[in-house]
Amino acid sequence: MEIIKSIFYFILAGLFEIGGGYLVWLWIRDGKSFWYGLAGAVSLIIYGIVPTLQPPNSNFGRVYAAYGGIFIVLSILWGWKIDNIVPDRFDLIGGFIALIGVLIIMYSPRG
Repeated sequence: MEIIKSIFYFILAGLFEIGGGYLVWLWIRDGKSFWYGLAGAVSLIIYGIVPTLQPPNSNFGRVYAAYGGIFIVLSILWGWKIDNIVPDRFDLIGGFIALIGVLIIMYSPRG
């Protein structure tokens, strides 16, 4: 159950980070309203809070290292579903390797 909760927090953090970054992108690069930028900034602040909800025995470095792999996969999915950029085989292979890294870093048994 702890692993499912941990994965949920990784995905939630990723959505806030990627979503916040995307809103800032739309504001600056696509000329959207300042409110997009502000909403993006708020989302990025929430992103900074969510990883602190990981299990108490997790440390900052390990959580953020593992989160990097989640971020890679979520970014590929975001590009596919939001920007209509279909992932190619190299995206999929790289994402798979990143997820293996997440599993090793975060969930390997330690003595």
